[in-house]
Amino acid sequence: MPIPPTMNELLEDLVRRIDEGELPPGSQIPSTSELADHYNLSLSTIHRAVATLRKQGILIGRPGRGVFVAENQSR
Repeated sequence: MPIPPTMNELLEDLVRRIDEGELPPGSQIPSTSELADHYNLSLSTIHRAVATLRKQGILIGRPGRGVFVAENQSR
């Protein structure tokens, strides 16, 4: 059984997926439960990672619609 990634590894992988176009600007990211299953992590860890990327301007939440990759990222 693989070892779950750390919070930093999760953040790095999500940013890599965005940078490589797997999650292009404007696209909706997978749900927190899908991410938790994919990375074998708790929902609280996924929520913290998404919150971190939202604070950094990489992701944007749209109430009632989900979380999306920001069109204009300040990185």
